[in-house]
Amino acid sequence: MRTDTGQIVHLADYRPTDFVLERVDLTFELDPENTKVEARLIFHRREGVDAKAPLVLDGDELVLSGLLLDQIDVPAAQYDATPESLTIRDLPESEPFEICVTNYINPTSNTQLMGLYRTGGIYCTQCEAEGFRRITYFPDRPDVLAPYTITIISQKEGNPLLLSNGNFLGGGNYDEGRHFAAWFDPHPKPSYLFALVAGDLGVVEDTFTTMSGREVALKIYVEHGKEPRATYAMDALKRSMKWDEDRFGREYDLDIFMIVAVSDFNMGAMENKGLNVFNDKYVLADPETATDADYANIEAIIAHEYFHNWTGNRITCRDWFQLCLKEGLTVYRDHEFSADMRSRAVKRIAEVRHLKAEQFPEDGGPLAHAVRPEKYREINNFYTTTVYEKGSEVTRMIATLLGQDGFKKGMDLYFERHDGDAATVEDFVKCFEDASGRDLTQFSLWYRQAGTPLVSVSTAYDAAANTFTLSLEQTIPPTPGQQNKEPMHIPLSTALLLDNGQIAEPTQVEGGEFSNGVIHLTERSQTFVFSGISSRPVVSLNRSFSAPINLHFDQTPADLVHIARNDADLFSRWQAITDLALPNLIEAVASVKQGKAVSFAPDLITALLEIASDDSLEPAFRAQALALPSESDIARELGRDNDPDAIHKARGEVLAIIAQGGQETFVRLAEDMRTEGEFTPDAASAGRRALRNSALLYLSYAEKDPARAAEAFRTASNMTDLAHALTVLAHRFPAATETAEALASFETRFANNALVIDKWFAIQATIPGHDALDRVKKLMQSKHFIAGNPNRVRSLVGNFAFANATGFNRPDGEAYAFIAEQIIEIDKKNPQLAARILTCMRSWRSLEANRADKARSALMKIEHASALSTDVRDIVERTLKG
Repeated sequence: MRTDTGQIVHLADYRPTDFVLERVDLTFELDPENTKVEARLIFHRREGVDAKAPLVLDGDELVLSGLLLDQIDVPAAQYDATPESLTIRDLPESEPFEICVTNYINPTSNTQLMGLYRTGGIYCTQCEAEGFRRITYFPDRPDVLAPYTITIISQKEGNPLLLSNGNFLGGGNYDEGRHFAAWFDPHPKPSYLFALVAGDLGVVEDTFTTMSGREVALKIYVEHGKEPRATYAMDALKRSMKWDEDRFGREYDLDIFMIVAVSDFNMGAMENKGLNVFNDKYVLADPETATDADYANIEAIIAHEYFHNWTGNRITCRDWFQLCLKEGLTVYRDHEFSADMRSRAVKRIAEVRHLKAEQFPEDGGPLAHAVRPEKYREINNFYTTTVYEKGSEVTRMIATLLGQDGFKKGMDLYFERHDGDAATVEDFVKCFEDASGRDLTQFSLWYRQAGTPLVSVSTAYDAAANTFTLSLEQTIPPTPGQQNKEPMHIPLSTALLLDNGQIAEPTQVEGGEFSNGVIHLTERSQTFVFSGISSRPVVSLNRSFSAPINLHFDQTPADLVHIARNDADLFSRWQAITDLALPNLIEAVASVKQGKAVSFAPDLITALLEIASDDSLEPAFRAQALALPSESDIARELGRDNDPDAIHKARGEVLAIIAQGGQETFVRLAEDMRTEGEFTPDAASAGRRALRNSALLYLSYAEKDPARAAEAFRTASNMTDLAHALTVLAHRFPAATETAEALASFETRFANNALVIDKWFAIQATIPGHDALDRVKKLMQSKHFIAGNPNRVRSLVGNFAFANATGFNRPDGEAYAFIAEQIIEIDKKNPQLAARILTCMRSWRSLEANRADKARSALMKIEHASALSTDVRDIVERTLKG
């Protein structure tokens, strides 16, 4: 484990390698504790490089066993080897040469789950971002691309499968008791896309015929007996392949595409060329064990990793500063895929909920960084919602600016111009400029400036002149390392709604560019004047969340209700409901703090119930409308001096007021939205279940009795309904006998299903209240808790820290101290997991003074711990520094 303080890497310091890697031949002789790795690497010196420049290869906890130059032993005086690097001098000036490196590694002891590791009897790799250097000495950076030939040698017993990237060359017996397999990937790739899997697994097989008529073999490998649970993943894969051909014209390029599902994995999935490795929670599903959310996640993540074949693999990133170029772009592509597979409006609402809950706090806190950062200390800490989700939003804004056809032309040019390249953000943006003729210089600030822009809005209507004036002002708050910001190019999708709900069509717009319903805000302050408006309109601004911004717009409740009832854009209708609810919820928090009775606007309750009862609207949208802003949304809106207990109590009392006012509606929905017959995970059926379960939650507040939820638990025919009923019981009636019985029943029924037991842990970890910490500590003693499994740690410790505001933010600070202890302990074996859980403390300054002080003490305890990994030290120091 790297425990140094970490060298700061700067984008401005980038330069190409001194040597060009032409070819990679790797041979693995697998052994659980002593795997031999032989790497034959052919290089040539880059033109113009000093003849005396040495070759420097990266390592991480490696010990050199052998070194050959053109098949001759290299004298000790000619090289320097440390666990972190191998430097070789006196190399040929102009001719290609071969370096052969031999070393041994211990996959079993690799608890970091980076490089080559062994878990559950399966050999597996994870090399992004810098894991390959834990396998062998190598120029481990994304701009070093080469074709790979892989030979794997292993005992036959226990390892009948020997898999790697590319096309299968052949295999057979090697020597007594051992066999081998050889693979060749003709497409040059960086080392982070290397993959190896060996073990004994079951397989689900299918084929896909590409648009050019080639047949591709599809294989999904899972633990034996779990094959039926991989059928939905296979269906999602085939739909992804077809969609990418239809939407982007991208065809798969190898003879085989494989997915391997493993239980011990730090990430969700990894797009290794031709051999994707997945956390099994994003592959395995059936109605008894997977929720609708699980099915949707499997569909999206299967698609995301497949789409990387072009946006990430065929075109990769020049350096890790360009990470958004593959991740943000591919998130946009998977969002579009899911929108086409499901409901575009509901998908957009879900995306924005996630963005505001996760990325906005990141952008407004001590860990804020640009979509393309200028520097980093530990690259693993930049796999963030800013790079992924905000990066996706930046891509979406390009599509908004250029229109669908213009965006398609830009993407086509990008694929044509940079196939086989390690590209930069500038390369990407230039393709859209060249395809459209539009200057995107100012727009590119979205990649360079951190922080969420705030757009302040005021309006005026002149009835005599039939003009409507819209005044906008943008500010971008200071963030760590960026105090002064330039005005951004912000595309705001806008509609002026008339009394009948129709959109007014202005005869002229002055003050700036307004095209295709989009206002282009490019100056710090701009005033747009719309002519030919016959009556005062209601402004629907930032429709479909066309830009990832905060709006300060004091619209009247009547205007917001008008949008909620009439806007053709369903996202805007949902946003109007949210904008109505938030001030009421904030007022409710103030009432709780002052000991006053909580109230809620009757007009808003009426609007909510109208939407809930409107059968012309899809059930999934109605469920989203009923899901009021979360406790974290309220805290973010308040901004400072947050009391999580007051927020929780206030929101609960508001839910109770709505429930009592709409009890009849919720009873009807609970009955009408039942799904009959065999379970299907399609969007329409999932939407009906979502609306029914929303009604059940409200009824738990109206009836104040666990009976209905207990009955729902007993009669549930699928995991969506079962898990929701258990959550309502546990969270609303934690002391009830029915809850204890349901938890015990759930545990017994699914004791042998790890992914479902993760749900059991998560539901209990998020039961509100100050006694949650004691419950979590007790659950850690459960026979089901496995401290070395990232999924299990995230389900219990992670959910407690991130999703239980009242339990984690106990006024006495004991939960902060507990998390500090967990971070220090986890860091010893899995620094990436520890660092990601530690980000739960990023908003500690927004707490009221007592809690903030105790949170700071816990962070300082982590900071002062000995032998911290670079991953954790980077996060804790930035979190404290602010």
